Amino acid sequence: MFEVLTEKLAKVFRGLSSRGKLSEKDIDEALRQVRMALLEADVNFKVVKDFISRVRERSIGAQVMESLTPAQQIVKIVNEELIKTLGEGQSRLETSPHPPSVAMVVGLQGSGKTTTSAKLALHLKHSGQRPLLVAADNRRPAAIEQLVALGKQQDIPVYSENVGVSSKDVCAHALNKAKELAASWVIVDTAGRMHIDEPMMAELAQLREKLKPVEVLLVVDAMTGQDAVRMAEEFNSRLGLTGLILTKMDGDARGGAALSIRWVSGVPIKYIGIGEKADAFEPFYPDRLASRILGMGDVLTFIEKAEKTFGERGVKELEKKVRTASFNLEDFLSQLEEIQKTGSIDQLVEMLPGGSQLASQLPAGMEERHLKKVEAMILSMTPEERRNPDIIDGSRRRRIAKGSGVKPQDINQLLNQFHQMQKLMKMGMGGKLPKNLRGMFG
Repeated sequence: MFEVLTEKLAKVFRGLSSRGKLSEKDIDEALRQVRMALLEADVNFKVVKDFISRVRERSIGAQVMESLTPAQQIVKIVNEELIKTLGEGQSRLETSPHPPSVAMVVGLQGSGKTTTSAKLALHLKHSGQRPLLVAADNRRPAAIEQLVALGKQQDIPVYSENVGVSSKDVCAHALNKAKELAASWVIVDTAGRMHIDEPMMAELAQLREKLKPVEVLLVVDAMTGQDAVRMAEEFNSRLGLTGLILTKMDGDARGGAALSIRWVSGVPIKYIGIGEKADAFEPFYPDRLASRILGMGDVLTFIEKAEKTFGERGVKELEKKVRTASFNLEDFLSQLEEIQKTGSIDQLVEMLPGGSQLASQLPAGMEERHLKKVEAMILSMTPEERRNPDIIDGSRRRRIAKGSGVKPQDINQLLNQFHQMQKLMKMGMGGKLPKNLRGMFG
């Protein structure tokens, strides 16, 4: 996510840091490079013009020019203006005073609308809500079947009727069903088209009038760049959108849509889709995304993911072991198993400060394959060897290597890297992973 833009901005800020005191000419040159980086990332040119203007106005003030750390001050300004462009505070879903609350999910075919409806329902379920999914795309039997299958996988009820029944009738019957089930949310997956047309908009407008939803959420594919921005404007002018959900953010190395869409359309981004898995779906926090773009990581989301996977107690136990340097290979193995439930390794690494640079150095899929190899080596050890790796001598190394299908030198490398990790835990890492430890993660 934002890989290209993050690298270019990091290069600009490194150049500023090496200069010490900055002149107005230095700042203008740096902002010229930032402007080019944003335009190459497919950010809307009006957004870029306004953003650069705001940053320059603040950067040539006395607070920056006379500061002992002017480069850091400029990074701070860029971060704050990025947050402003992305929409500042988090935008939460509105709720109806009289349940169930209704959310209409709209969008074109291929944007991930049906999958996103199921992900939203699962997110609400995990938040303690009782969602009901409604298959209101009465034009495509495949869309109905897909939503029913997704609902079954996540144990979420789905209301559907035969193809041919009007969307308005399906939704009216679904609301009655929601009251029977005491559902707190009704998520309506509406019909999409390959392109925006008048009959589609008229049908959605009628459905909106009938349902009176508290949320009208447009699903847009982040990888379509400025087309996504134009689509958001069109849908908003016709339907009055309350929020946006950007899908395929994990595949968008440029980030133009995410950085433009809120500013141009005026509609807040409420969620982002970051993968194909059912739980690869996050609330949108402008400050966290700005931090990721600037290569500063997203530690809060990392902690939330860890707590969700390990549980609060598990996180505290892990923290205690790390702090006291009593973390052993058995603990490392259990963390590997849990990490694989959390998400892809490269996504997790990107959330750590400076991790985006490390993630970009790893060949696609390599870190996952390498961790499987590490897992095999640790599983070939006895419980005693995992708890006390110091007892692993030459004969034990050969036995472990044979059992895991690797060479004895691979065992040596793993043990050396693990000892280095333990030393770092005693000293405190400070968020920076040394080169000799990168092999442990691929």
